[in-house]
Amino acid sequence: MGTGRRNFIKNTTLYTIGSLMLPRLTYSNMKGTLPKQGLKLTFEPYDLQLKHVFTLANSSRTTTPVMLTRIEFNNIIGYGEASMPPYLGESQKTAARFLQTLNLNQFTDPFRMDEILEYVEEAAPGNTAAKAAVDIALHDLTGKIMQQPWYKIWGFSPENTPHTSFTIGIDQPDVVRQKVDEAAPYKILKVKLGGPNDREMIETIRSVTDKPLCVDVNQGWKNKEEALEMAHWLIEKGVEFVEQPMPKGNIDDHAWLSEHSPLPIIGDEAIQRLTDVQEAAGVYSGINIKLMKCTGMREAHKMITLAHALGLKVMIGCMTETSCAISAAAQLSPKAEWADLDGNLLISNDPYKGVTVEDGKITLIDKPGIGISKI
Repeated sequence: MGTGRRNFIKNTTLYTIGSLMLPRLTYSNMKGTLPKQGLKLTFEPYDLQLKHVFTLANSSRTTTPVMLTRIEFNNIIGYGEASMPPYLGESQKTAARFLQTLNLNQFTDPFRMDEILEYVEEAAPGNTAAKAAVDIALHDLTGKIMQQPWYKIWGFSPENTPHTSFTIGIDQPDVVRQKVDEAAPYKILKVKLGGPNDREMIETIRSVTDKPLCVDVNQGWKNKEEALEMAHWLIEKGVEFVEQPMPKGNIDDHAWLSEHSPLPIIGDEAIQRLTDVQEAAGVYSGINIKLMKCTGMREAHKMITLAHALGLKVMIGCMTETSCAISAAAQLSPKAEWADLDGNLLISNDPYKGVTVEDGKITLIDKPGIGISKI
């Protein structure tokens, strides 16, 4: 689709952010009076241990730093999490610095979520994962006060959750076959590409399974001709879509590829916040929404609504995360066409228990908030 067409979509699509917000709820509506104490935010660093070396197109790691958060109100605790893989530019140090600046004690009504989260947003630019840690904990807290899970509060049907893909990182053939064997319960495999052995990766997987595949290139292909050639080859191998094939700044090349590719092209690194969604129309077939990129559940909900209004499909994705952030994202999954919520399945030291995967399908738990408990 050409630049003119994209500009037409951009200039003629009107939407009201307010229409994407939930109605305001207040604690006084539920309890009659407001308590005097405010919200208490605490946090602690935690390192996730990966079961395998996790290799992308441009990096490898064996751990992921996270920040675990708690918001307490009237002896009820909501849990949150910031996951910060190094390539995103946040760290436990930057998260701690940001969270230390917040004074949530000034808020005595946790249901004034717009007000609270707008304060968090305006506290400093960036820090999207740290902001998500506050957002998730606040949602968990208010859901617990209402004694309802968020998928019910939003009115979503739990039977509409998609199957989650299971990620196979770039590796040598013997390790790839081992990873595929470990992924036996899952119906869809997500294969990391963008390295020197892309075709070998796919051929190795196809030597041991005929499951549907999707591929995530993490910007690893350098030009549209290579990307189109690979898309034609991949569709013959049973691949369903290609995620972020080229550098995110190659907007015109992605638009050209989306127009000519036999496979849907999904934007990931190019799509961070709500303001990016409208720009994606005419460039991508769909978008990957991650809580750590968009500051949490509140904005992710708005992004889904806007994406569907623009004709874009939605994937709910994740970083390497505990069951806390995965369960938070899972609350939104009934409204997504695809899910890649396996981050907690890739680690060996998950401190929480939450959403489960049964026969490859995300299964929401009828527990209040985001549906987690500490192990």
